Amino acid sequence: MSKLRIAITADTYSHASEVTNLVKAPFAPRGLVEVIAKLGAIPVILPDVQGLKGEDYVELFDGLIIPGGPDVDPTLFGEEPRWKVGGANYKRDVFELELFRAFYEAGKPIFGICRGCQLINIALGGNVYQDLQSEDPQCTIRHSQGADGRYPTHHVTLTPGSSLYDTLGATAYVNSRHHQAIHKIADALEVTAVAPDGVQESVESHDHRQVVAVQWHPENMWQEHPEMEKLFADFLDRVQAFKKE
Repeated sequence: MSKLRIAITADTYSHASEVTNLVKAPFAPRGLVEVIAKLGAIPVILPDVQGLKGEDYVELFDGLIIPGGPDVDPTLFGEEPRWKVGGANYKRDVFELELFRAFYEAGKPIFGICRGCQLINIALGGNVYQDLQSEDPQCTIRHSQGADGRYPTHHVTLTPGSSLYDTLGATAYVNSRHHQAIHKIADALEVTAVAPDGVQESVESHDHRQVVAVQWHPENMWQEHPEMEKLFADFLDRVQAFKKE
């Protein structure tokens, strides 16, 4: 059986790298690459390429992961930037939206992480809080943790019947490194995890199979918290099942 090929979108290092002095070098989280390889699939990092379409990639890969990164440009969900919005990478935004729509239309499984969760919601017609603490009056816990990113800092409650519930159970203890979060949920998605203050911490497609996206960073946690590795194993199971259809 051939190995699954998993596309992982890259972020861009804005400064010259120390080793080769490259400017705007693409990169992806090492923990994400390693867990996909450990589970027997082939991770392939995709830098944003101007002018190429999602259809140019979709037949090359079996599944798509959209990792964390900077804020999504608010003009892409119909808003102008507010004072506390962070820096955005418009080229990455456009590239990822193209990729997401192509994989989504093809029915191929997609996994979103943090920014990836937000971008998926935006791509399907939802939006996000540009700055959670200043815009959501119900936000009462710290969502941009001071602790090391490997460690969980707050709990989430999972929805029975969801993919995440089947994987993690009724509650999960997660890390938290975001100042934005989903505000209006897209019609094609449903929220399947919430923080104690009501912040929406995950979304899934209604079939709980094609799209699963979380607001936390399991790629930073799986080495010390094995339950988080199950999220990637489940994603690859969904990819394999789709490939057999």
